Amino acid sequence: MKNDVILAGVGGQGLLTIAAVIGEAALKSGLFIKQAEVHGMAQRGGVVQSHVRLSDKPIYSDLISEGSADLILATEPLEALRYLEYLKAEGMVVTNSVPFKNVPSYPQDDEITRRIEALPHHLLIDAVAIAKEAGSILCANMVVLGAGSSFIGVPEAALREAIAQVFSTKGEKIVQTNLKGFDLGRHAAMNASGVN
Repeated sequence: MKNDVILAGVGGQGLLTIAAVIGEAALKSGLFIKQAEVHGMAQRGGVVQSHVRLSDKPIYSDLISEGSADLILATEPLEALRYLEYLKAEGMVVTNSVPFKNVPSYPQDDEITRRIEALPHHLLIDAVAIAKEAGSILCANMVVLGAGSSFIGVPEAALREAIAQVFSTKGEKIVQTNLKGFDLGRHAAMNASGVN
């Protein structure tokens, strides 16, 4: 088993929390993991990207080569498009459909949607609306993780356990809200008619 995942988003969207959850879940599942992070501007809205490599055998490089990522998991749709050169031809893109318009030249929403929908394997979800349903807009990152969880290569139970662990210091209510967001994201992915 080997799975290479690009996490993409902007500062303040909880991307590194997704990476922490995947890392904990991988370790709980007896997998090897390497992770490399790139932070843009050190403020809300700067680019954040992480390479997460999972395998049942030792991993020697923490960077994913162009054309070899199995999954791009993004909290922001334009950021999902930014890393397409890393994606395998048969790779999957799972992204939040709600843009974070942090630059004046941000493309039109329909242009971004059209580009993502043109990909052979994609899933667009409104993670913000789903997070509100879960009880807090702050769990949109866990909604995205839930939507992409079946493509990561780590058991669902391990991901749920890792979510509980990562959020444990914030109290049981926060843990439950994030678990609900994860579950609703999984449900949205399973029920998406456009998953290719």
